[in-house]
Amino acid sequence: MPLHEGPEKPDERPMSVNPFYGAADPVGGMTEAPPKHRLPGAPMPPATAHQLVRDELMLDGNSRLNLATFVTTWMEPQAGVLMSECRDKNMIDKDEYPRTAELERRCVAMLADLWHAPDPSAAVGCSTTGSSEACMLAGMALKRRWARRNADRYPGARPNLVMGVNVQVCWEKFCNFWEVEARQVPMEGDRFHLDPQAAAELCDENTIGVVGILGSTFDGSYEPVADLCAALDALQERTGLDIPVHVDGASGAMVAPFLDEDLVWDFRLPRVASINTSGHKYGLVYPGVGWALWRDKEALPEELVFRVNYLGGDMPTFALNFSRPGAQVVAQYYTFLRLGREGYRAVQQSTRDVARGVAERVAALDDFRLLTRGDELPVFAFTTAEHVEAYDVFDVSRRLRERGWLVPAYTFPPHREDLSVLRVVCRNGFSEDLADLFVEDLAQLLPELRRQPHPFTRDKDAATGFHH
Repeated sequence: MPLHEGPEKPDERPMSVNPFYGAADPVGGMTEAPPKHRLPGAPMPPATAHQLVRDELMLDGNSRLNLATFVTTWMEPQAGVLMSECRDKNMIDKDEYPRTAELERRCVAMLADLWHAPDPSAAVGCSTTGSSEACMLAGMALKRRWARRNADRYPGARPNLVMGVNVQVCWEKFCNFWEVEARQVPMEGDRFHLDPQAAAELCDENTIGVVGILGSTFDGSYEPVADLCAALDALQERTGLDIPVHVDGASGAMVAPFLDEDLVWDFRLPRVASINTSGHKYGLVYPGVGWALWRDKEALPEELVFRVNYLGGDMPTFALNFSRPGAQVVAQYYTFLRLGREGYRAVQQSTRDVARGVAERVAALDDFRLLTRGDELPVFAFTTAEHVEAYDVFDVSRRLRERGWLVPAYTFPPHREDLSVLRVVCRNGFSEDLADLFVEDLAQLLPELRRQPHPFTRDKDAATGFHH
């Protein structure tokens, strides 16, 4: 063992201590309650702060029992480790983190190939914080292309975007923020999404594009993208109007390629200019990543792409934000690498099987009527049967919450405001065992619900659990 001697000269300087290290004031941490809405005057021990925050979060719902959200609630531990190792990497700093940037590029290339881009090497794409940002970017590209073609009339003419009334709220935001008229095809009867012919009839010389939804959030159904393109082809033959299509594949673009290979909805259709998806939905990654792809450089106007060089290199970027962690992009690449096509097919097939099985068992209870059966997105919607008068879907949603299940109840948009439904989203991690527990809990609630004198919900707007 070596011998050590003291320093030749005494050093009176104190050690530098990070305020985050150690318990600054253990007694104060136990006796002084911190304020809720302003910064505390002094530090507290990390264990105390951790426990205070954790206690607050205990009142949140259990994400695994959340049948409202499409967002991934389970990943493998290895993915979690990778994310923790990359959460300090800024995704925008591509010159400083070239390998993270390379993984993003590979993900774009994989999606271009998956969605049958004519030339995957020529497809253009980027990661985003989610599908909402991806939709905004796609909408901006549609508007700029339209404005460029109509430079003699714009900005005098007001552009419009055609879509079904069932679109996710991000499209309404886009139209509001970028001053585009939203032309929405209403629901009619048992048609709960866009009608191709009705969409074509709403188009004119100011239409920047038509949005097709591959997986409606209202009921899980696919919109007929190929029929929509055919209707727009016929419109072009009659009028000369060349209207591009954007496919909002927030969920379905990561389901259909694996389970519905014969369904033509993607870049195989020449009219499809762009596609988006949520990596954090059926892409199987924790929240915080989406993808936007354009079939080629012509579909994304170059003037929308900014080139930033103050970070050390010439970096093209197309985004609404700037700094964000690279963790989710790395996790997406991990999941692509981990599962491959066959792995994704197996996961999505299992999820669809669970959805269809639960839907059949709910229908067998005889108190409910199915609107969809989980055979497109692993999602199904149902309402109370005609003979049920003692309770409504809002009562069911409220009572399920008492048992930990978060199932949204909501009213459909125009022209079907008369229809209120419950929707169940099945995700990876919602296993057959959990599905059994859900159906058992629902069945056990029915006798008490049937004994109600009438539905207890008064304010259906306040009762709805559908906010996304």
